[in-house]
Amino acid sequence: MINESMDALAWLRKQLETDDNDLLQEMVRSFAEGLMSAEADVECGAGYGESSPERVNRRNGYRRRRWDTRVGSIDLRIPKLRAGSYFPDWLLDARTRSERAFIQVVAEAYVRGVSTRRVEGLVETLGITSLSKSQVSELAKDLDQMVSDFRGRPLDGGPYTYVWADALTMKVREGGRIVNVACLLAVGVNGEGHREILGVDVATTEDGAGWLAFLRSLVARGLTGVQLVISDDHTGLVDAIEATVPGAGWQRCRTHYLRNLLTKVPKSSETMVATMVRTIFAQPSAEEVWAQHRRVVDHLHGVGLIDAADHLDQAGAEILTFTGFPKAHWTQIWSNNPQERLNKEIRRRTNVVGIFPTRPSIIRLVGALLAEQHDEWAITRRYMSLDSLTQARIRLIEPDDPEEVTPALQTATG
Repeated sequence: MINESMDALAWLRKQLETDDNDLLQEMVRSFAEGLMSAEADVECGAGYGESSPERVNRRNGYRRRRWDTRVGSIDLRIPKLRAGSYFPDWLLDARTRSERAFIQVVAEAYVRGVSTRRVEGLVETLGITSLSKSQVSELAKDLDQMVSDFRGRPLDGGPYTYVWADALTMKVREGGRIVNVACLLAVGVNGEGHREILGVDVATTEDGAGWLAFLRSLVARGLTGVQLVISDDHTGLVDAIEATVPGAGWQRCRTHYLRNLLTKVPKSSETMVATMVRTIFAQPSAEEVWAQHRRVVDHLHGVGLIDAADHLDQAGAEILTFTGFPKAHWTQIWSNNPQERLNKEIRRRTNVVGIFPTRPSIIRLVGALLAEQHDEWAITRRYMSLDSLTQARIRLIEPDDPEEVTPALQTATG
């Protein structure tokens, strides 16, 4: 600590003249040791070396303790007392011994997709030389409470007219082997027109039981007013939707469907078929969309692509459900946006980890990413206007002319 016989300016000059000292570290160390010295004086009832009738204890040397901070690892001298003991509260708890800001740096690096092995290299650049991979993982658990609160928050921003659901496959170590698990995600448009992360969970397999449990958890937290769920053709998902949100329709994601359809055609015909299918979604009205769908099916039959034609014909009600909703929402519905962009960002960061050590570690990382995205969406402009959302609910509940309801609208309303 700073010698009491030396003024601050002289101490600073000495530090600047010494090449082997890190000035910032020395300043932090001197401040911390000065604070501990003052606290020890209070415990003793008198200052260091001071004769006083109020003295109740005396100093008895120092013990050393390493302190990890943003400016590096600092070797502190903690005063010892002849009677009893002294230890500063801010160094006593192992969780608070490392400065909170430092924990956030490590946790943020983890959230940003940096593996524990790479984080170890990161902290070495901060001057900390003895942080192991297990310690990095332990520090990352600081995110657990935040993620738990985010996943369990009430869904009171409804009605959630549109909900996107998807699953990402992750690798995790279980029972001494590497297995695939499904990370289930849900995004919705709330009553204010903003996108909102509704939930995330990990299931053993992407089946009906997993989706049913996941959707039930969303309903239990307050998910209401769902008119349409947009997703890929996941196993058991449609049945789970019918069981948990009765009355809601299902729109099959165009992007995922087109990938499935192209497996039914020769390589040489993929570009032609993909272009023709896209023309279906480019029509100006619901009637034209359905008419173009029929023309494409007939054309595929005419050129001998029977399997593709039958596949497209049977999927008509699934991929064209969007025509029963306001035209302003068509692009967002059939493109599975915003789920696709969100999935790419999650993949970009989880690919750095590769194989997760446990299922909770998946929830920790993905949950923290989703919480961050949720906050960003809350302050951006509305994804859908309030008027168009109101129109969507009115059109589904009370259509102007039941005789003119499109096939897609009949599918959406059950």
